[in-house]
Order: sequence, then structure tokens, then C-alpha cells
Amino acid sequence: MGYQNLRLYSALRQSVPIIDAAIMKIIRLTGGFEVICTERSAQEKLDNFLKNVCVNGTGQSLQSFVASYFEQLLTYGTAIGEIVTDSLGQPYAFFNAPLENVELRRNENGIDIDIYSKNLGRAEKVKYPELIIMSMLNPDAGALCGNSLLKGLPFVAETLMKIFRTTGSNWERLGNTRFAVTYKPSNDTLDRAYAKERAIQVAKEWSNAMSSEKATDFVAVGDIQIKVIGAEAQIPDSEIPVRQLLEQIVAKTGLPPFLLGLSWSSTERMSSQQADALTSELEAYRRILTPAITKLCDTCLRLLGLPGSVNIVWYDITLQDMVEIARAELYGAQAEKLINN
Repeated sequence: MGYQNLRLYSALRQSVPIIDAAIMKIIRLTGGFEVICTERSAQEKLDNFLKNVCVNGTGQSLQSFVASYFEQLLTYGTAIGEIVTDSLGQPYAFFNAPLENVELRRNENGIDIDIYSKNLGRAEKVKYPELIIMSMLNPDAGALCGNSLLKGLPFVAETLMKIFRTTGSNWERLGNTRFAVTYKPSNDTLDRAYAKERAIQVAKEWSNAMSSEKATDFVAVGDIQIKVIGAEAQIPDSEIPVRQLLEQIVAKTGLPPFLLGLSWSSTERMSSQQADALTSELEAYRRILTPAITKLCDTCLRLLGLPGSVNIVWYDITLQDMVEIARAELYGAQAEKLINN
């Protein structure tokens, strides 16, 4: 994993708020889950542990760990978590490992991946890889790490930030009005002789008038012209190019625009087709997370000395999905009845 890429993706989220909002929205829309133990006798103890387990020293519960794990996966394409044990080998905390402190290497068998921890410039192979969980998002063939959701957006985001920066500079120049005060002496010999002194006096009076907190009149004698600097210039319209760039970002996230606060149409709402597409996206993320959560909980079961294994049951994404599924099942049953008759 390139450290520069990690910093680049972090900078993207900090520079473009809509990217950060999209990632957090995906995490919330993916929803929660329930851990079901195959042995009922172990269910209560497992639930109590997963509810109160310490996460990263500041959080608590398995749900908190998975949220941080999923955020890391979306942002960097790779997520790594660790089960921390006490001196007796009992699990007491979950930890989201910073990717800049981790190095991945291909095992000698050409398939498995070995995880190394970097400490003071030295990489040491982790002693207990069974306590490590790792997920990758859409990895390339033969790659050691996944692809970030933000892959392909650096150029778009850079262009967008250029527009924002230049728009800010233009408003600073044109919005904060500056004046050009020009004194033209006449052809009179006396007027030309004292042109410098009069120009200094005009500049002083103009400065006093502009620095006053109250509205102050400026009175001068002679041929004096006052113009607003940049008054003839117009700030370029950025609405169309900004929208085109935002469309690329929104398309990459897979979210409908209005969920990110973009009201491009006064009648825009989520259609059934958009809901189906979004549900498919979220289900794909769930399929990536489920093996990692299962391994995490199964390992905790063994470390706690509890029997059985676990199944991960995700909550329904929205009530609308339940209605649509029930309606589809009804139509299917009605069609089957007509065929049988």
C-alpha cells in the first residue's frame, strides 16, 4: 500500500465535503446486523461481550468497530482489524489498524498474504495472524490490496478545487471593492507645479474617507476620476462545470444526488429503479463485510471458551424495500395461481 495514496484519499475527504458525506451516508445506509450463535447457551454471553467490548480505546461495541472498519474499507480499499487479548488470552478490545503501519507481502505459496507490522522503519511479521481480519474492496487480479471507492476521483476533485479557489480569488478581488482615483492636472502652470502636492492631499483625503466606519463624503478640487477596479469584469459562471464534476463524483458513489443535498430537479425523488440499484450496492458491501464479521465473532467465541459458531443476519435496509418485496411476492403468487388454473 502506497503511503502517498493513503494521504491522497484522506485529503480528498477533507477538501471535498460531498465525498466525505457520501462515505458516511453509505455507512449509515448499509444498516446494522445481529449476531446469531448456533448454540443458544452461548448467545447471552456473546451478546454481552460484543455490546461492551472496547474499540480503539475510545469506542464500545461491535457495531462501532464495524463502522470504523467499513469507513477504512471505503476510503482506502483495504481494511484491517485486530482482536486484542489480555494476559490470559481473553479478548477485551478490537482495534482498527492504521494502514500506514502495515505492510502486506505475498506468501511463499503464492496465494496467502502475510501481514507485517512496521515499527521504527522495521517490518516484523505479526505473531498471531489468526487474530487479524482483513477485507479488500474490488481488488485487481493478483493485487495485495483493494481499490478505494475514491479511485479515479483525484483528477476530478483537483479540477473542482481549482474552480472553487479561482472563484474565491475572483470574489476577493471583485467583491471587496477597490477604487482607482486619478487626478489630472490642467494645463495651467501653477496647477502643474503643485500637481504632486495635490495628488498627495487627494490620496490622504480619500484614504480617510474610506477608512471611516461611517459614510463620509469625499470633496476635492480639480479633474478627478474615481473608478471601481474590475467593475467591467464578470465572474465566470461556474454552475455548469461544477455540476458536471459533481455528477462524476455522485456516479462513483452510487447514491442518488438528492441524498447528498444536491437538488438538481425540483421534483426529484428516489424512484423504484434507483431504490433497487442502491439496495444492490448496499447488499454488495454487506457481502464483503459478512466474512470479516463472521471470522471476528467466531474467533471471539473460541477465545471465550464458548461452543458453536455464528451467523450474521443483516437488518432490512428500509421499510420501502420490504413493501416492494412483499408486492413482488404477491404478484408472483397471483401469476402462479393463474398458471395452475
